[in-house]
Amino acid sequence: VGAHFLETVMRRFDEVYSISTESKECDNLIAIVAHLYNFQVVHSVLIFDILKLLVGTFMEKDIELVLFVLRNVGFALRKDDALALKELISEAQRKANDMGTKFKDQTRVRFMLETMLALKNNDMRKIPGYDPEPVEKLRKLQRTLIHSIAGGSDLKLRVSLENILKAEQVGRWWIVGSSWSGAPMISKQDETTAKQSDAQGQFSHKVLELARKQRMNTEVRRNIFCVLMTSEDYLDAFEKLLRMGLKDKQEREIVHVLVDCCLQEKSFNAFYAVLGEKFCSQDRRFQMTFQFCLWDKFKELSNLPSGAFTNLVQLLTRFLQRKCLSLSILKVIEFGELDKPTVRLLRQVLTKLLKETEPEEIASIFGRISGIPKLGMLREGLKLFISHFLLKNSQSHGPTEHATLLQERAQVATKAMETKDAKLKL
Repeated sequence: VGAHFLETVMRRFDEVYSISTESKECDNLIAIVAHLYNFQVVHSVLIFDILKLLVGTFMEKDIELVLFVLRNVGFALRKDDALALKELISEAQRKANDMGTKFKDQTRVRFMLETMLALKNNDMRKIPGYDPEPVEKLRKLQRTLIHSIAGGSDLKLRVSLENILKAEQVGRWWIVGSSWSGAPMISKQDETTAKQSDAQGQFSHKVLELARKQRMNTEVRRNIFCVLMTSEDYLDAFEKLLRMGLKDKQEREIVHVLVDCCLQEKSFNAFYAVLGEKFCSQDRRFQMTFQFCLWDKFKELSNLPSGAFTNLVQLLTRFLQRKCLSLSILKVIEFGELDKPTVRLLRQVLTKLLKETEPEEIASIFGRISGIPKLGMLREGLKLFISHFLLKNSQSHGPTEHATLLQERAQVATKAMETKDAKLKL
């Protein structure tokens, strides 16, 4: 519903904006989109696209609209992507300097630049008429209504202005189960092959050769690998991979290729972790695929080279710290029959997790598995492992302060695992 509504509003805005008119219709349409962003329906990408469009043309009407958007959602944009806002402000300042005295009403331009500067410096007092109170009340109400249904997952539509306006040509990849008009989505095998063969032409021979060396032996895997290797950053990779329009089994290959690439790096590359995190926040099905993929890796621990083993430890710790995955991922480990590689993995992951995470976060991470009857064995196993393998000889393995820190954090973790259990007993 949100996607169709957004598309209708943006098409109407495009029509009205192209005809310069004195009516308030443009302002109202922008207001709707700004509040869709306020209430977590759309991602900041779309708002930044609209602002870039307005700053690009930079007429008097555009300046009013930019001011309106910034007054309504400026601080939220700053929180979401401070760098993009900084670039937008620089672009607006450059435009204002280029235009010089072209505008009759110079105060409007000056006022917009002052508002932008206030946003940049996080100074709410300098923005006249800024009152977040009414929106904040509604957002609190929204959170109480939606929290139980969505389970706290990120459901924002991450779609750009160009994609919305060209939906008829490029398809609506942001709508789950949507059919593509004009450019059919992958449904038949021959269409899949054709689409992927086209994609092959986009990549250089060098990258394709690298894919072959890494044994990316299917068309889908090869294309995913090439996108990962040629993307500018994790957001670019994320959008390109989603735009491939893969379904079911093919989509799961994204996770397998990502984990394989991560493990084969000489030293840990956080790019894969951040991209994996992005996919986990996009949809729960990616979390499940990561879980199954990592379970497969647990079975191969004894065959993993030391570099791959270290990268696996780093990736798993990062996912646990960022709460993409829960500690319940360790429930497949038989604590009664631990072999050396598994002990090594658990020791490194738990030590890293306890030493590099703040106590409140540790309580939150370990608290996620408390009070769940099915995870009783896992909790007991973890408590035993922490006391026997981490704390027993911690004094002999390093400086005293490290051992003390580890003991303090371990107590926090153990307490967190018991919190809900204690409540249940009461």
